[in-house]
Amino acid sequence: MSAPVAITVARGDGIGPEIMDAALRVMEAAGARIKPEFVTIGQELYLAGNSTGMDDRAWESIRGTRVIFKAPITTPQGGGYKSLNVTIRTALGLFANIRPVKALNPYIETHYPDMDLVIVRENEEDLYAGIEHKQTTDTTQCLKLITRPGSERIIRYAFEYARTYGRRKVTCMIKDNIMKISDGLFHQVFDEIAREYPDIEANQQIIDIGTARVATAPERYDVIVTTNLYGDIISDVVAEVSGSVGMAGSANIGMEAAMFEAIHGSAPDIAGKNVANPSGLLNAAVLMLAHIGQPDVAGLIHNAWLRTIEDGLHTADIYRPGHSLHLVGTSEFADAVAERVGQAPGRLDAWSLDSSRDTRITVPGYTRRPSRKQLVGSDLFIDWPGTEVNRIGRDMERLALEAGSALRLRWITNRGVKVYPEGFPEAAVTDHWRCRFVAASEPFDPVEHREITKLMEVLTGKGYEVIKTENLYLFDGEKGFSPAPGE
Repeated sequence: MSAPVAITVARGDGIGPEIMDAALRVMEAAGARIKPEFVTIGQELYLAGNSTGMDDRAWESIRGTRVIFKAPITTPQGGGYKSLNVTIRTALGLFANIRPVKALNPYIETHYPDMDLVIVRENEEDLYAGIEHKQTTDTTQCLKLITRPGSERIIRYAFEYARTYGRRKVTCMIKDNIMKISDGLFHQVFDEIAREYPDIEANQQIIDIGTARVATAPERYDVIVTTNLYGDIISDVVAEVSGSVGMAGSANIGMEAAMFEAIHGSAPDIAGKNVANPSGLLNAAVLMLAHIGQPDVAGLIHNAWLRTIEDGLHTADIYRPGHSLHLVGTSEFADAVAERVGQAPGRLDAWSLDSSRDTRITVPGYTRRPSRKQLVGSDLFIDWPGTEVNRIGRDMERLALEAGSALRLRWITNRGVKVYPEGFPEAAVTDHWRCRFVAASEPFDPVEHREITKLMEVLTGKGYEVIKTENLYLFDGEKGFSPAPGE
């Protein structure tokens, strides 16, 4: 038998201590080979003046064990407190958020009795990089960052998860009909990696219609992989339509560390009343045990939990008079699951993985592919409060000539809509102008960086404030920038 695995355990706030005690009791009954290290995180440390909700002792434990099993915590309102979850994810590089959701029909009421899917969400980049600026009086921006290494890791993890857990299909959800470069990269990487898994069906959907279909026909899906923002939204949709948000657990996986938790909050209004449902944290424990190479114990807990649900022992959140047999509290529910360790459900699907199978999923490191990069122009963003489109357009053309620049104005957009030349001037309602300057010839000749700085100096000298630049590059001869609408 393998040696116990050290894990960091945080009992959390609100209902956290109750449901953590329940989960640990069930794991002990199932013979989990773990060695808990208890730490304090969350509300107590926030209120003591720690803006992250964690202290050095907690970090020391997490860095040592590389596995944290966490009950819900409470983040005080206001005061500039940082999200503890975001802090842990970014510090440990937990790039994958895994949320399995399965209907428990007919024991838990749902409109979708055949629902059984897994959301695999990229966890580190996209708009959640939090890079925002107020650029002009009228305009703010938030940068959407989609990278090849980030996309490769999460997409390969989704396919490896599908193969490990006997899933048949992986669906990529993105919006590359609009964001052709950023979401387009995610789609491109998905297609590349899918070819390496011919045993798994792969398809792609636009996120808006995909979310609608998940909300109305979730049984169509198996594994869904997507970017950070879309995954955040769609995983909540899935949890809601499953019948009970409080039943789901989630995993946050990195190359060398992982965090496991229930998806619900700390519910301080019912704390200490022995009414909370520990199922979300129990399911997080199942994910954790599979991750650390103990699928045998994970299976025992999962099957005992299902059998308890089948036997009608239900906590208040899922109790239905005339349908449930017994209303039980947190502690009684945990006792019932512990007593059923070794039993299998009669109607619900039992844990089907071979207990000797290695369920630990790894993905290879990133290898950068060299490319030939050529500078061919720049988008200069101008803060200008005027409204006369022809005035700013003609000024930009004239000043580029006066500067002796190799660059020429191609067009101007306002909020992404082309307004000059021959554009839609009525769309120019803000003080934020994107002026695209490129080499006069086409196909574009390479330009030097000093041509851009020379042009910026001339514009600034004439009273135009350049608030931002985005250089335009060709990569292996292909444009690495979006055209103007209609171009």
